Amino acid sequence: MLNGKMLSIRMSGLGGQGVVTAAHILGHSATMEGKESTVNPFFGAEKRLAPTESYVRVSDDTINERGEILYPNIIVIFHPHVITLGKCYTMPFYQGLLNGGKIIINSDVALDVKEEDLAELRAKKAQIYYLPATQIAMEIGGTELSTNIAMLGGILKATNLVTLNSLKNAIGERFGGTKK
Repeated sequence: MLNGKMLSIRMSGLGGQGVVTAAHILGHSATMEGKESTVNPFFGAEKRLAPTESYVRVSDDTINERGEILYPNIIVIFHPHVITLGKCYTMPFYQGLLNGGKIIINSDVALDVKEEDLAELRAKKAQIYYLPATQIAMEIGGTELSTNIAMLGGILKATNLVTLNSLKNAIGERFGGTKK
C-alpha cells in the first residue's frame, strides 16, 4: 500500500469532536500492522469548538519527522466550519495539499467553496470526498460523539491505509473493549 513512501494526514476539526482521539486510533492501527507511525496533536485552548488539528504519519520505513504536517497527502475535515468559517490553523483549509491528494469532509452536502479555491484544487487533481459522518454517528451510535469513528471509516474507504480489522482492534483497545 505505501510502497516505501510516507503518507501524511492532517486532521482539522473543532474541540470536542475527537480529532486527537481519531489520530491516535489511526496511528495505533498502522502500528498494529507493523507499520511505523507518528501522531502529533495541535490545539490551543482546550475548549469545545476551538480549532484542533492532529497530524498522522504512516510509513513502512522509519519516520524521523515530527510535528506539524505542512504538505499532507490527505486532509480530513471533521466539521464544515473549518471550511465555511475558517475555524482552523491552516488557511485556506487545503493549504499544502500535495498533487493528487485527498480531502475527506464531514458534510452531507457539497460545501460552498470559493471558485478560486476549487480551481486550485482541480489544478492539484485533488480528490474530494463528502461523508455525512455526524449523521452516520447519530443513526448508528446514537450520539455525535462517535463522529470521529465514522470519519475513520471514511479514511479507511478512501485510502486503504489500514485494514478494517486493525481499525476495529485499535478502537476496542482505546475504549476498553480488547486490551491486549
